[in-house]
Amino acid sequence: MEAELMSAAAQFGVAGLIGWMWLSERRSSAERERQIDQSHRRITEHEHDRAALIGLVREATRAMVALETGQRALVAVIERSVRAGHEHGDRGRPGTARDAGSGAA
Repeated sequence: MEAELMSAAAQFGVAGLIGWMWLSERRSSAERERQIDQSHRRITEHEHDRAALIGLVREATRAMVALETGQRALVAVIERSVRAGHEHGDRGRPGTARDAGSGAA
């Protein structure tokens, strides 16, 4: 590289060397800009993916809360039914002690 640099400096002088350095810097700068643009695009795409994922998690959480609420209500109904059955002596329920001696053969 030094031989090429010396040759360029001898042929074009200091002004040519400065111009060559400026062109080299511009090429490097353009490459850095391209890399930054690509990185920014990827980050932006990932932000959209994250937002979609967060939305899905929120919807799944709402569904799970609704399911739990329904299950709790169902358990409460069953518990009330069981308590009411005990209070009324289990009348009319098949398989209870009172029905066992009712003559079903």
